[in-house]
Amino acid sequence: MSTEIDLIQLRARVAELEDRLKFIYDHLHIEYSNTPEAKNKEIIDLIKKGNKIEAIRIYREIFNVGLAEAKEEVEKMEALYYRVEQNIILLYS
Repeated sequence: MSTEIDLIQLRARVAELEDRLKFIYDHLHIEYSNTPEAKNKEIIDLIKKGNKIEAIRIYREIFNVGLAEAKEEVEKMEALYYRVEQNIILLYS
């Protein structure tokens, strides 16, 4: 019986916290995005700025992976970004 009451109280608390968080997002006029595209955009922005180490750190945090895997994935993203950028330059030359 006690666990059922605890579960009900936890659900109510989570709902209250979700409402508060939504209020904050609405008040600040921001939208929460948990999509891979949004996460990757932050990493790509760091790559564009030449901040590969920070991109690797953020990748590790977001995807909860080790240093080697994060470095490998960021380098793949970096290579793809520069290939796309080069193709755009060639296209408009």
